[in-house]
Amino acid sequence: MAIDPGPTKSAFVEWDGSIQAMDILPNDQLLERIGADTSVVIEGVESFGMAVGRDVFETVFWSGRFAQAAGAFDRVFRKQVKLHLCQSMRAKDPNIRQALIDRFGPGKELAIGKKATPGPLYGVKSHIWSALAVAVTHWDKKTRTF
Repeated sequence: MAIDPGPTKSAFVEWDGSIQAMDILPNDQLLERIGADTSVVIEGVESFGMAVGRDVFETVFWSGRFAQAAGAFDRVFRKQVKLHLCQSMRAKDPNIRQALIDRFGPGKELAIGKKATPGPLYGVKSHIWSALAVAVTHWDKKTRTF
């Protein structure tokens, strides 16, 4: 399970080479979903030298709770995702999203599809894109399929 943690809600993707489940849940509900037999990879929080607020500390708190609940955990940082999927530290969220679409497409119609003809990424939205990027990056690094 890959998690993009947030201060009150977090996105997750259950991944085994393809999406098995995905959602954005309140943190307490996601915590209940993680069992001792669950392996999780969590997007790590990084410092960029700027002052941070309460939301960042809450996100770090929940990341620790998710890791503690899991049977095994790892972290993937945004820099790793950018370099792995886009080969550039300058990549932004739209670039990462496009790299995922290209990987599962090519093109949006094949990768995402429509309600009548859903693709492998059908239903991915919002912070689920980040959780998917973490899942794919971790999977590739562990299986060396890149």
